[in-house]
Amino acid sequence: MSSHTESSTFGSLELARWRQLPTWLMAGGGLLALIGAAVDLQRFGYAWLLAFMFFLSLCLGALFLVILHHLFDAMWTVPLRRFVEHIACLAPVMLALFLPILVLAPKLYPWMTIDPETDHALHAKHQFLNAPLWYVRVFVLFGIWTWLAYGLRKWSLKQDETGAAECTYKMRRYSAGGIFLFAVTLTMAAIDWMKSLEHQWYSTMYGVYYFAASVWTTLATVYLITVVLKHAGPLRYVARERQFHDTGVLLFAFTVFYAYIHFSQYFLIWNAALPEETYWYVKRETGSWWDIGMIIVFGHFVLPFLTLLRIDAKLNLRVMVPICVWAWLMHFCDLSYNIMPVRHAAGFPAQWLWLDLACLAFFGGVLAKAFLKSFNAHPPYPQRDPRFAETMEVYLPPASSGRQASAHGGAK
Repeated sequence: MSSHTESSTFGSLELARWRQLPTWLMAGGGLLALIGAAVDLQRFGYAWLLAFMFFLSLCLGALFLVILHHLFDAMWTVPLRRFVEHIACLAPVMLALFLPILVLAPKLYPWMTIDPETDHALHAKHQFLNAPLWYVRVFVLFGIWTWLAYGLRKWSLKQDETGAAECTYKMRRYSAGGIFLFAVTLTMAAIDWMKSLEHQWYSTMYGVYYFAASVWTTLATVYLITVVLKHAGPLRYVARERQFHDTGVLLFAFTVFYAYIHFSQYFLIWNAALPEETYWYVKRETGSWWDIGMIIVFGHFVLPFLTLLRIDAKLNLRVMVPICVWAWLMHFCDLSYNIMPVRHAAGFPAQWLWLDLACLAFFGGVLAKAFLKSFNAHPPYPQRDPRFAETMEVYLPPASSGRQASAHGGAK
């Protein structure tokens, strides 16, 4: 079957009931966000930043999963790779959505309006943490992510057309160098856009912390999208038990990894008891932030950990779908815990929850439209990946064995 036929037959999502949902999210969320901006521009900026970091984690998590696929020459991820590539390729859209943060940066990041000569912590970090370099890094980071994501998808689509081994090698080379670029750029983004909200704070684990949370949330999203695409048609015959089980296994692994990283950061800061580090957690033990912290401990780790312990739970949609939606809620709580105490030190700002949800809805609508446009324009899964037959548990004898059999038959 040709790539074009595959795309037109299976690639179009025929979910009429939900077709207008992205538009509704954009319209409703955008309207409420504008109202929020008119009421309190700075509070709107923090809500927008929270939504941005939430969806950036999905894009970066998807880029990591694509890189991981090629680095380990994975077999079971082949049917899922294409739509994960499309999520990673949302980086340019994310850059456009970052523009309000660029404009509001002096209102969001207190260090931008402080003289470094009057602040010892800022003076010590000023060579890295200065406004001109911060703005330059924004475009450098998005440039690298776009180059990596589009390069990997370009060769993936070329593989659909030619099936040439060169495409596989190219994607492996991108991934071999890309994993180092990914690690550095994700760390810089987490430091620049979240950690620097409180520039006095020191943490050497913050980049890994954001990475672990990003991949955890992305795996939950990949599981849900796979469920939808299998039942809607595009992945009906290629997404099998193995894909759901192994995605669930990775989700379980990153549940533990995230908890390990978060606990390690807290324990090292608590054990050292340095004022430059402890004040960050002291602030988050005030008021209802303590309750949010407990929700993260038990909801982000204990609940999914115990639920995913059973092997059969990873194949039970009645268990996995709620857990994946729960992962989004926990990630929202986690990002609020990181961002919102800067503005609301007394506790979680429940009265502003409508603005946070409005920004999330707008982001979700914009990115869903961009994702569906890419998804419907290309085959829904790789057509000529060399591991595809193995993924489908189909044994294809090598061409050499066929020639040898013919030679033996002729000799007889």
